[in-house]
Amino acid sequence: MEPIVVISILGGLIVLLLFIGAPIKPVKFIGQGITKLLIGALFLFFLNAFGNQFGIHVPINLITSTVSGFLGIPGLFALVAIQTWVI
Repeated sequence: MEPIVVISILGGLIVLLLFIGAPIKPVKFIGQGITKLLIGALFLFFLNAFGNQFGIHVPINLITSTVSGFLGIPGLFALVAIQTWVI
């Protein structure tokens, strides 16, 4: 399939959702979950960037992003504690 066709279809779906809205609740729930996963990955990225000076490194994957995204800063500290003392 041509890239222009795929981009046109996706653009049309986005415009359709903007006009109609997302009437179903699961779409909003999935969107919030994905946002939290991305925020968790961002937390882990900054932790690894600044924690490298202190020898702290937590891998960025789906499970660690989920924990740090849904639990926030306490979840991030829990991941560091697990990485430091358990593993």
